[in-house]
Amino acid sequence: MKIAVPDLISNSYFPALAAVELGTFREEGIDMDVEVIFPPDRAYQALREGAVDLVAASAHAALGVFPGWQGVRLLCAQSRHMYWFLVLRRDLGAARGDLAALRGLKIGAAPWVEMGLRGLLAAAGMPAEANDITIAPVPKMEGVGPNFGLMAQKALEAGLIDGFWANGMAAELAVRHGIGDVILDVRRGDGPPEARGLTFASIAASEEGLSRHPGLGEATMRAIARAHRLLREDPARAEAIGRRLFPAEEAGLIATLVTRDLPFYDTAITPDDVTSLNRFMRTMGHLERDVPWDEVVLPPGGAL
Repeated sequence: MKIAVPDLISNSYFPALAAVELGTFREEGIDMDVEVIFPPDRAYQALREGAVDLVAASAHAALGVFPGWQGVRLLCAQSRHMYWFLVLRRDLGAARGDLAALRGLKIGAAPWVEMGLRGLLAAAGMPAEANDITIAPVPKMEGVGPNFGLMAQKALEAGLIDGFWANGMAAELAVRHGIGDVILDVRRGDGPPEARGLTFASIAASEEGLSRHPGLGEATMRAIARAHRLLREDPARAEAIGRRLFPAEEAGLIATLVTRDLPFYDTAITPDDVTSLNRFMRTMGHLERDVPWDEVVLPPGGAL
């Protein structure tokens, strides 16, 4: 089987990587490989076409391929709350939480990821278009492959963008290299409170795939939950995984980032989570009506 992730060298979808690398999928009798498919909607497209069996990505991006949540189910969360960081060039001198500093700037963000920033700005009462904030894909950078966070950090360093909205690895590298400052860390309390619930990192499967593989949903949830436990017991396991999959600098940082994320590691997807997702995607024009929790999330017992 295959699980698609849109960004590999990152903490965002690390629980899925850990479940593969630490053998918790294998303990469920599932031989799982990781495939990087960027951006998130392409990963979900591969799911719909049957090219992959699971997608580990942002929950809201499923609606780019499965309108109205038809044909897809969220199996579990990888972690709680919206998990991207807003970073601006250090020489701009912007203060933490100062959204007004974004006026007139160019912010790099991946497709579908950018919706999180747009939703946040709208919730803060300063929509991007009305405040001359350009949110656009990051120019391609040599030597980083499909890893968006690293691409964003390199583009900021090269002065091609004024800031980025991306994962914690990119944010940490920008800070450590002295080129950027974190302006918003939404799930740790920055920005409007409602922005925390716009989306989260999930694991999803197609309904067709779940029909073909009974038990896959619950086995996946158990595999992710066990990976969470193993990382809580010893976060240094994350560095060992990083040494196998990441460049040296990023491998040396992943255990620190995972340790920071541990308080948000939870597989549960609550009705409130789905309500927030629905509201967000209706605002973004990608959903016509609120869809009940039990039509979005695979219910206990794994029966559709």
